[in-house]
Amino acid sequence: MKPPQKPPMARLDRLLANLGYGSRREVTALVARGQVILDGATLKDAGARIAVTADLPARMIIAGQPVDPPAPLTILMHKPLGVVCSHREAGRSVYELLPPRWQGRLPALSSIGRLDKETSGLLLITDDGPFLHRVISPKSEVAKRYVATLDRPLAGGEAELFAAGTLMLDGEKDPLAPAVLEPLGPNEARLTITEGRYHQVRRMFAAIGNHVTALHRDRIGGLGLSEDLEPGAWRILAPGEQAVIFD
Repeated sequence: MKPPQKPPMARLDRLLANLGYGSRREVTALVARGQVILDGATLKDAGARIAVTADLPARMIIAGQPVDPPAPLTILMHKPLGVVCSHREAGRSVYELLPPRWQGRLPALSSIGRLDKETSGLLLITDDGPFLHRVISPKSEVAKRYVATLDRPLAGGEAELFAAGTLMLDGEKDPLAPAVLEPLGPNEARLTITEGRYHQVRRMFAAIGNHVTALHRDRIGGLGLSEDLEPGAWRILAPGEQAVIFD
């Protein structure tokens, strides 16, 4: 039987700086003011090394509030319309819906894939690189489910065409992998895909002469977007929920 693995250790000032609480100098000042408490004791040495455990928010208080969760951190967000997923793209971003200091976290938070500005729904944001790459890897074949509202009524043959694995998108050389379409009404359908090509759902309907007027993602793998999570709201994903994505 293997002995229990020791948690990683980190200097207090470096840890809090990486969590976005300020520069190491600012963190040192925070400690000097007696605003950092660990396990009920006020810390006085910004250079002290502490164990970085998942339960740190239950053990450490910063300026009267639980410390932010250490990495790795994954967030499930109900992305609203009108915001972008890129740090570089112009306009209000999904990161502005999170606590402001989180934009200073290291490693940085990144979205797992993107939803365009006019698409709403389930978005995962993480600082866990291996998890991010596993979700988006073509080898994982993680299904993404969307609800699309269409400009024109469904003709009736879309499900068979999308399932065939022969549909070509404009400007591409390889056909799409089979996808599952479920009609929800004359102008509405649920579409499940396992790829992540650029604007794929919109381009799929464009390829058959239709136009998506509204698009919402409600599921990634086995993880669904709960109805009680309002647009713009988010929650931290529990470690066990990551596995559900690959079910």
